[in-house]
Amino acid sequence: MPSDAADRHLASAYGRLLTLLADSPHVDVFLDQLVRVATEVVAPAVGCGLTMRRDGGAFTVASSGDLAAQGDEIQYGADEGPCLEALRQGQVVEVLDLRTDDRWCDYREHALRLGVASSLSLPVTVDGEVVGALNLYATEPHAFTERARRQALAFTDQGSAALSVILRQADQALLHRQLNDAMVSRSVIDQALGVVMGQQRCTAAEAFALLRKASQHRNRKLRDVAAEIITQVSGKSPQPAPEFVPPRQQS
Repeated sequence: MPSDAADRHLASAYGRLLTLLADSPHVDVFLDQLVRVATEVVAPAVGCGLTMRRDGGAFTVASSGDLAAQGDEIQYGADEGPCLEALRQGQVVEVLDLRTDDRWCDYREHALRLGVASSLSLPVTVDGEVVGALNLYATEPHAFTERARRQALAFTDQGSAALSVILRQADQALLHRQLNDAMVSRSVIDQALGVVMGQQRCTAAEAFALLRKASQHRNRKLRDVAAEIITQVSGKSPQPAPEFVPPRQQS
């Protein structure tokens, strides 16, 4: 592929990554598309898998097909291989010809039987920390040319940046849900405190102490006890609080 055509292809891939950021509602959907685009950008690659850390180990979060999925699993089973090396060392690891590469003997035998002849594994970083590795597999030896390696490096950099953004979005969505839950709980408890204060002719602090004592005695959440009080008095379930809206979205 001529250099200008390769550059256009890579630029197109970047555009697709941006589109994925905007259109993917979930992280797993984004990751699934990421590995598929990678196999198109790095033309010699027959398969691509994305390995991520988990509890001191590693697992595949997305793969473009069976070759990549099984190639990754062989490495996990053997606890060795190029993608694990890239993940652990934070460096690009290339296998030019697996038939003559003796770095990972337990992995090598099974990978050759699978059809893997060469591979390229690149660390994926988020906020400066290596969190995974992008694993490109080929069925021919010496499949990855210098141009293919440059494309793989450039794509992985862009993919890492996009992953950082979508993980932050996921964190924000989780924070949003947690804030909404907190607001609902606070609203229910405040309503119940008003009821207890009216019934017992006590202060807010005294009413809260009574609610907390009832919660502990019944071994139930404070919000659930509060909701029960409101339902008993009004005959209806507590009304939900207004949904939390981040400041930048408020009119």
